Amino acid sequence: MRKRILLLSFFYPPDLSAGSFRAEALVNALCGRTAGKIDIDVLTTQPNRYHSHASEALAVEEQGCVRIRRVQLPVHKSGFVDQAKAFAAFALQANRIAGEARYDVVVATSSRLMTAVLGSWIARRQRARLYLDIRDIFVENVRELFAAPFGKPLAFVFGVLERWAIGRADKVNLVTAGFLGYFQPRYPEQRFSLHSNGVDDDFLDCPVGEPAEEAPGKPLHILYAGNIGDGQGLHLIIPALAQRLGARAHFCIVGAGGRLQALRDAVTGADLSNVQLIPPVERGRLLDMYGQADVLFLHLNDFSAFRRVLPSKLFEYAATGKPILAGVAGFAADFVRTEVTNAEVFAPCDLEGAIAAMGKLSLEPKARSEFVERFSRRRIMGAMASDVLDLALKAD
Repeated sequence: MRKRILLLSFFYPPDLSAGSFRAEALVNALCGRTAGKIDIDVLTTQPNRYHSHASEALAVEEQGCVRIRRVQLPVHKSGFVDQAKAFAAFALQANRIAGEARYDVVVATSSRLMTAVLGSWIARRQRARLYLDIRDIFVENVRELFAAPFGKPLAFVFGVLERWAIGRADKVNLVTAGFLGYFQPRYPEQRFSLHSNGVDDDFLDCPVGEPAEEAPGKPLHILYAGNIGDGQGLHLIIPALAQRLGARAHFCIVGAGGRLQALRDAVTGADLSNVQLIPPVERGRLLDMYGQADVLFLHLNDFSAFRRVLPSKLFEYAATGKPILAGVAGFAADFVRTEVTNAEVFAPCDLEGAIAAMGKLSLEPKARSEFVERFSRRRIMGAMASDVLDLALKAD
């Protein structure tokens, strides 16, 4: 008898996000291992990650053993309230659609916890096995993102939801080993796997490029690509860094998010001509931009919760062979120092540290073939798919 798997992901291609690429890679890995014995339903949303790069996709799309169903969300922005409303709309529709079929396993890949909670709810209703892929520690983040008196009450509420979801799961994957220090003491009886983010196939043949020309007067081309929110804190470091470096560097910031306006205001207020803000772009164009850059820039805000995380962007940065300047701390800083060659770390929001770290970089691109092979997304998702299929085979 054919088994049925339901995959819940708030983002899915053609949406541009780490979660969407990860979800698609897992679906591809599952299809490659099932030989027509399993049906997979993907429940997701119409592209909504970036309003500047939104495009309609088919509401229902079938690809072999996979059926993708995308629900329409109300217009929303990056604020907490708007995002909550958008997720509520997704949850209501997903819950209704999931009730039309019977599933053996529910898989939820979740960054802000609530997709995991939704997966737990649907799995309970269906008496299905539950596999959670946890990509963030939302409870810790809430305490720092929201000032008193809201942070602690919100953390308490989400903490209850987290215990309810994690406690129900048959298997929980953590996207980084840095999360173990949080989850293991709280859930000592839970089984955790560690299938990390990785390097997508698009980056396997990424050209390393030529070293930066040290022509007199030629500015260093520094590129950041990704989300621009509180978590990245770009508005706290890019304007100051650009002002200090002046004509010696040109910053290209590609992306969007809740702190884009704050960054734009800071750039305008300081009358900076060496910072260019570009809306999100397709991966093909992004690869070209990586090739043109001299240095790739990465930054996380100075929050204690971020000492446990490992930015997904780091994997594609590393695959390019380009020099990397990373403002990170904790687990991410240790990872960069031990795993990524020709990369320098500075403490988040530390202007002087960023200047010093940049001075240590070699501007000659160097292939990181061992890194790419070790963190191949295809290999990592293959192992994760095996875990999911094991649950499916054990399902009644």
